[in-house]
Order: sequence, then structure tokens, then C-alpha cells
Amino acid sequence: MRKPLLLILLSFFLFTKNGIAQQQKQTFTTGNKEFLLNGKPYIIRAAELHYARIPKQYWEQRIQLCKAMGMNTICIYLFWNIHEQKQNQFDFSGQNDIAEFVRLTKKNGMYCIVRPGPYACAEWDMGGFPWWLLKKKDLKVRDISDSFFMERAKKFIGEAGKQLAPLQIQNGGNIIMVQVENEYAAYGSDGTYMAAIRDIVKSAFDKVQLFRCDWSSNFNKYKVEGVATTLNFGAGANIDKEFKKFQEIYPTAPLMCSEYWTGWFDHWGKPHETRSVDSFIGSLKEMMDRKISFSLYMAHGGTSFGQWGGANAAPYSAMVSSYDYNAPIGEQGNTTEKFFAIRDLLKNYLQEGETLAAIPAPMPIIEIPSFELKESASLFENLPVPHKTENIQPMESFDQGWGRILYRTKIAASSTKQKLVITEVHDWATVFINGKIIGKLDRRKGETTLEIPVLTENAQLDILVEATGRVNFGKGIVDPKGITEKVELVNGSSTTNVKNWEVFNFPVDYAFQKNVKYTAKTSNKPGWYKGTFNLTKTGDTFLDMSSWGKGMVWVNGYNLGRFWKIGPQQTLFIPGAWLKKKNEIIVLDVDSPTSTKVSGLSHLIVDKINIDESLFNKKPGQKVDLAAEIPVHKGTFGSENGWKETSFSSPATGKFFCLETLNSQKADDPLSTLAELELIGADGKIIPVLKWKIVFASSEETTSGNQTADKVFDQQESTYWQTQSAGAKPPHPHQIIIDLGQEETIKGFRYLHRFDNKPQGMIKDYLVYLKSEPFKL
Repeated sequence: MRKPLLLILLSFFLFTKNGIAQQQKQTFTTGNKEFLLNGKPYIIRAAELHYARIPKQYWEQRIQLCKAMGMNTICIYLFWNIHEQKQNQFDFSGQNDIAEFVRLTKKNGMYCIVRPGPYACAEWDMGGFPWWLLKKKDLKVRDISDSFFMERAKKFIGEAGKQLAPLQIQNGGNIIMVQVENEYAAYGSDGTYMAAIRDIVKSAFDKVQLFRCDWSSNFNKYKVEGVATTLNFGAGANIDKEFKKFQEIYPTAPLMCSEYWTGWFDHWGKPHETRSVDSFIGSLKEMMDRKISFSLYMAHGGTSFGQWGGANAAPYSAMVSSYDYNAPIGEQGNTTEKFFAIRDLLKNYLQEGETLAAIPAPMPIIEIPSFELKESASLFENLPVPHKTENIQPMESFDQGWGRILYRTKIAASSTKQKLVITEVHDWATVFINGKIIGKLDRRKGETTLEIPVLTENAQLDILVEATGRVNFGKGIVDPKGITEKVELVNGSSTTNVKNWEVFNFPVDYAFQKNVKYTAKTSNKPGWYKGTFNLTKTGDTFLDMSSWGKGMVWVNGYNLGRFWKIGPQQTLFIPGAWLKKKNEIIVLDVDSPTSTKVSGLSHLIVDKINIDESLFNKKPGQKVDLAAEIPVHKGTFGSENGWKETSFSSPATGKFFCLETLNSQKADDPLSTLAELELIGADGKIIPVLKWKIVFASSEETTSGNQTADKVFDQQESTYWQTQSAGAKPPHPHQIIIDLGQEETIKGFRYLHRFDNKPQGMIKDYLVYLKSEPFKL
């Protein structure tokens, strides 16, 4: 009887009640059309969480919420730039303790998938790349030819491996897979680069199953041996269609949607993004019915605290601080309709021995009555010691990673008005002459020029630039901040390159904000505001910033992130774990607040936008006159889904491209919809979009959704331009005009209607115009 008892006791110590081994070494591999856990079929039901977007005190509760939703795995990115904020200084402690996070997933009976990059995307500053890479003037990222980039990527992944390799499933841990790079086919097609990154990852994670992820439209642009392939797509996808080509090429591979997009991210100045439960849950059920593994991106988005929010380009558009993502678990950790819909669905697909976990208790929420910030400090009265430089340079040249930067010089008197031309502002600038504001420039709008008034004597020119997030996706990811090239004064036919600058750096570190000189007087110029508030009990709350302009907030030393009056986000999340009985708040506002009061709300506000009509791609009553124009191409598209391609009878050259849609596939459908547009150059290659700008769109949907015309070249297949669909529905024809930034020779184009099953606005007959001069509007 002693031997059976010993085996029972041994089993008790080796396994938890959830069936995950605590010490025993296990295996996880790919098999014939399935994943194999210890040799048995296993369907991954993963939930994406980002440890950097969740306060460490809340990690376990968020993991438990995912388990209660029906997940068996947690998927995480590693953000290189948060672990190596200064070169060769690695931080895997405290909030950055990734090993502790992974151990918590195991403690709660879940496996883990790790995505160490080196590129992440994730709407995170520079896609996870550290800012100091930009000190190398000719930097190439995601490129095997740049030895510096490759060496630094290898160093980081090696350091990450030291933290996590012991937790591979083969070592008795719970890490079942590690990703190689991320969505590389949306950036490039160099298989030698991907093979090199594979080898780097393999040297750090020597035993675990490796995989890569791409889209169904591009996954076959390169090949890399020894790595499983998975696909990413979003709510409403046609599952059979998404995997059709994949299964033709990899007939024995397991199927996995490694990012099933549950919602979408928000941009400053654009409507709040949502994805309905109905559009989302059906495709998830289809995957479960077909035994397809998946990872919900995001299960819980959290918050891009501090300076970590990213941006897209082209066109440049920065992300808000909230990463709520319209996900099943809200920004504060609250359960939503999606959460319960998923839980209710997955209870029917649990594997043998599994039961749904209990939903953990919610985090307490409090409200804070309105109070005023009574102390202030002018930015111009708290200038740090300046750097001096003959030529303008971006902030990275002055060893600054994030924040604000002030450029100062003297300009000569002028009896006539002049133009100030800045190439380029990254990202938002206020220009002063002798301390007086003369204008603002916004990179989102492509603004570069201001008028300088008559100057009766020499004057002081100040240019204050705020960085609002580095590009995290596409070819624009090398994105220095401040002023990147030059500043010029144009006086008639004369152009002068302005030189001899003093440069003042304003970092995001709490110590810098705390140590400026505060007084009781008020200021209407850029500066800091400080106050205190007392609490009898702590809890999560949402700081109402709707009366403030543009800037950042620190509470008890924690950087809550960016705010901007344009919306759609009007609140900043304060975790209760960061509050105490007596609290300090500092607000840096580079614009002008209408009130210096704040309060704590019980709910987030991410859907209140202060519409800026200058961002619309059509002025009231504006139309394009094509009566005298001759199309370079006309054609008819079929009604099939997916990418469609057409060739011109002969190449055409021009700078301004106009697509006119004449009707839709359905006769009574007044809409036009276009997700992605790719122009094919004379060499057969796709023309880069970084210089593109929308000149005109006859109609856009901007109230019920974020469906503006710039979506046609944002390189995101799940977003799209759609003509007005709420309220009035203007009839055909519809036009969209793009300034290509330079003369291009075009021999055809590719077009994607939209990636999901919805046929509304599918283009049938169309005309294409191309000319060197602007169209008549």
C-alpha cells in the first residue's frame, strides 16, 4: 500500500488542480495540424496582457480575470525600451520584473507565450525600440545590414533570456512558445534578417517552440525555417478565408490566430474606436468549432502610462494614453459585455478536466471632489542650463529621450513680414517672438509654416516642441523628436537658414517636475501646476482633465501619461495602489487650461472629442471639378472579397492621384469603402506612402466611426475609409485625392475593400486621374 500512496503524494507536488506541472519538465511542440502538450492535442486560448500597462500590484488580478474568462494561456510582449532606457543599463526589477509576471501566470494555472521582439509594435513608443538607437544618424531598424542594431537587439534578447529561459516548459516552467520578431511581412521581406533574429531568439530560448506571426495577405513574403507560422486578424473575419492560402502552403501546420483583435486603439483628435460583441463573437466561435488556437489582442489593454504611447504614420497620428482598446476587460480591470460573452462561449469548449474559474473581486473605485491646483511655475522662468549648437538638432542629440524641448535664437529686424519654415516639427510646436505666442504647428496636419510679423528691432525667437509619441508601425518608425532638420526664414525671394541656437531640455522624470520653483501666482503661459488632495480611503479613479490643454500629469511621483483637450480621451486612470491619505499632483500644460481644477471620476471618458474641422478632408461646400480632366485609367472590379489589382494600359506620371468611384456592387448602395490602396510604380514595386497626404475626400464617416480618408494608406487592413453612412448618405460618384509628395510614375494599383465579410460600399466601376498640378477644388 505504501507505493500507491507515494505516487499519489508525488502527483500532488508535481501538479496543481489546474493540471499544470509545478516542477516536472514537459514538452510543447507542433504536430500534424495541431499543437501537442506532452504529446497530446492542445488548443491555445490565450489572453494578451502587457505587464508595463498594468500596475504590478494588479498583475495577478488581471491574470485571474483572464482565466475566469476561459483562457488557458497569457501572451506578453517584452518592450525593449522599458528595460534598457539607457544603453547597457538593464532593468528587470519592480514594475519591469518579467520573470515575476510569468511566475504569477503559472501560479494561477496558466501557460505563457513570450514575444521578445526585438520589435513589438503594440502602439508603444517606437514599437519597443529604445530611443537612444536614434543617436546613430544612419540607423536602420529591422535590417540585417545595420550591425549596431543587430548587436543591440542580440544583447537585449540575451538579457531577457537570462530572466525567462529557466521558465521554459522544458525546464519545468510554463512558457510554451516564444515569438520571433513581429508582423515582419508588413515591413519587409528579407528572410535572411528573419533567420538572423530567429538565431538570436534561439540562443536565448534554447528549448521552447518558436513561432512568427503575420497577416493572411502577406505571410508568404518570406520564409524562415524552424519556426511555426501563425496569422493575425480581427473581429468579423471570415475564418476559412483567412486560413485558405495558409493551409495550401502549410497543409500539416496547426492553425492559430495569434492576434484576434477584440477592439482597436484610439488616436488623439479622432473618434473613439469600438468593435461590437456581435462582430467579434461569431468568428471566435468559428475558430473554436474548427479547433483553431487563438490569442485575444487585447484581453485587457490597460494604460500607456508616462511617455510610452506610440503613433502611426503616414499620416502622423499619435495614440491616446488609455489603452482600453474596447477590450473584454476594461482599462480599470472592469468586466464588460464582451467579457461575459466570451466566458459564456468558452465554457462549451473547455478541455478535459477544466472548469471555469471564479471571477475575482473588482478593484474598488472612488470619486474625488473637485479641487484646485494653487501653485504654478512658468516654464520660461525655470529654464535648465542650455546646450549650444550652430545647427538645429533633434532632442536625441542632446541625450534626451522624451518630453519637451525649447529652441532659442535671435533673429534680425525686418521691415516686412517673413515666413518661418520648420523642417520638420516632431510633433507639436508653439512659436514665440519676444515671449509672445505667434502661432502653433501640428505635425498631424502637416503644418510647417508661420508668418512672422514686422520686427522693428532684433527679436528673440523661441520654439517649444512637445513630443507626442514615436511612430511604432511601418517605415516611419525611425522618428526623432523635436526639430529634425532645419529652421528657415523666408523674406520675399531670400531664404536664410537660422543658426546659433540655445537648446533647453525638459525631460519627463518626476524629479525634474518636482524641483522647479513653484509660487502662488497664476500663469497663462506653458508651465507646471501643483496641488495636494487628501483621501479617507483609496481606490481607482479617473482624473478629469477636460478643462486642461495639453501635457502630462504626475501623481505621487507616478507619470499617468499624456492629456490633450482635443480628445477623445478626457480622463487619466489613477490606480488606487498609487494613492495614499495625502497626495501630490503636478500638471505640466504646454497649452492653456480653462480651469486649474481637477476631480476624480468613477468612470473613464474616452469618447468625447472636440472636433477640429481643419482635420477634415473637405471644406464645407467644397467639390472637385473633373469636367475638363481626362482619366488615365478606367475599370470595373468584381464582387469577390480580398485584394484586387488592376494595371493601366500605359504608365502615367503625376503628383496628385484621384480615384473616383462611380457605383457599388449593389445597385442601391450609395457608399464607397476602401481599406488599403497600394500604387504600383514603374519598377513593379509598391510606392512608399510616408509623403502622402489627403487633399480632398468628397465624403467621410466621422461621427459613427473613425472612417476618414487617410485610412486608405495607414497600412492597417482592419481600418477603412467609408463615405458618410450615418444620417445623410451622399450618392455616387465619390472622389478621394492624394498628394503623393513627389512626381511618381504609376502603372497600376492594388485595392482592399475591407477585411471582414461586410459588402457595403464595395467599389464596382471607377475612374483614375493623375496629374502634376493640383486638381481644381
